Amino acid sequence: MNRQISQVALVALVLLAALIVATTYWQTWAAPGLAAQQDNEIQRVAQFSIDRGEILAANGKTVLATNIRKKVDGQTIYLRTYPRKGLASQVVGYSTTSRSRSGLERTENSYLTASNDDLSTLFDTVGDRLKGTTIKGNSIVLTLRAGAQRLANSLLAGKCGAAVVLNPKTGAVDVMASSPGFDPNEIEQPSGYTKIQSTKSPCPPEAAAPLLNRATQGLYPPGSTFKTITAAAALDDGVYIPTSTFDDPGYCTEYGQTIKNALDQSGPEAFGLVNLVEAYQHSINAVFCNIGIKLGPQRLLDEAKKFGFYSVPPLETPSDARAASGLYQGSKLFDPKNAKQYSEVDPGRTAFGQGKLLTTPLQMALVAAAVANNGTEMKPTLIKRVVSPTGSVVAKLHPHVWRQATKPSTAGELKNMMVEVVQAGTGEAAQIPGVVVAGKTGTAETCSCNHVYDAWFIFFAPADNPVVAGAVLLESQDNGFGGAVAAPIAKQLMQAILPAPSNQTSGANGNN
Repeated sequence: MNRQISQVALVALVLLAALIVATTYWQTWAAPGLAAQQDNEIQRVAQFSIDRGEILAANGKTVLATNIRKKVDGQTIYLRTYPRKGLASQVVGYSTTSRSRSGLERTENSYLTASNDDLSTLFDTVGDRLKGTTIKGNSIVLTLRAGAQRLANSLLAGKCGAAVVLNPKTGAVDVMASSPGFDPNEIEQPSGYTKIQSTKSPCPPEAAAPLLNRATQGLYPPGSTFKTITAAAALDDGVYIPTSTFDDPGYCTEYGQTIKNALDQSGPEAFGLVNLVEAYQHSINAVFCNIGIKLGPQRLLDEAKKFGFYSVPPLETPSDARAASGLYQGSKLFDPKNAKQYSEVDPGRTAFGQGKLLTTPLQMALVAAAVANNGTEMKPTLIKRVVSPTGSVVAKLHPHVWRQATKPSTAGELKNMMVEVVQAGTGEAAQIPGVVVAGKTGTAETCSCNHVYDAWFIFFAPADNPVVAGAVLLESQDNGFGGAVAAPIAKQLMQAILPAPSNQTSGANGNN
């Protein structure tokens, strides 16, 4: 009898232990996973009882997202508000009761609601649950500099376009602006979403798409900025060197068709005898068309892939808010795999960024950053650190290499060529007194309409020790060449971020 009682008691103890373990697991260790599921409606509603963490700019003071505390049916809930309205709206995104989440509000939801699996956060959350107090989320400090971001918004106002500025040595993103933008406070207002979607803009076909992050999702022909990759391919293989000479008659013949030089060169339409540096400096299409024909489409695309084309750039924003750059057929990425498919690629036009080639401003900013960083492309990042409610650092930015884009020697030669563009070429409008700036202009035809272009400028500075690199893109500019309309914007953004005395832009504090 005693033996039977002992067996029953043992089974009861095992069942009790299992119950305790299961309860502990589901209430603590499994809670982060459950809370992170956006399709779990109960959890989604319950998260509004959490004092969600703030999202702040790089200075840790400028608040981009915070909470409003409200009483609803006797229950305290926390609703999101955005004090800076449209500042970095596509990056920060929104968190709402009716339309769920977007941007960093979506991807970093676990940190912001203290449902991440970090041990210190877990213990804090369990303690709050046991005490019956409100759970407080972690705050996220971004790498974005509020002053420079505000300046970018101002410079892009009334236009359709984007600007990306980052540190080429760390990948930290200083500016990520997309225009037109939106005020996330309006998302849950009556007719607010409809109002945002009906935003008027100068972009044809009258589609503003303010919720679109043009910096990471917008796809545009890169124009002559792609000559940087074409030159890298030629230099990497030793097919050409900087002093290689070419005869420019003002046009290139490909497949029996004449491809003329662009009209935004800093000189005559036909340059005659030039070397590779001069061809890049004055953005001579005919020379690069012939280089592309000699290299062939496969070599051009292989070099582009080394810089990140055909890959979705890593970033903390949602994956569906980032696009891969490359050749496109309609809305689909076209990656040739055999000789027949490569025969569909126009190497002459591809070499100077036309044809089927499309890219994002983020990708071209990374191209400039790779050249600036001796050929090494760092992983871009928007998050500087994650801070707990008690002020301890939960996570911190650590630079990571994304890829080796080109040889250090090739990067050095490209750097010299980009300096020549700004000192005495198509990019003179980006010159900054006392600072050696490197850059490349781009003017891309997007339609059969006359004199309407997408205008580009990629850049880095100071050339001898770069701390800032990036890209500026303006859509559908009437007679808008890259050197005339995009380079001046890049100059002001560089000035806003570079240390004094080069910071000459009033009202833009690069430390914010």
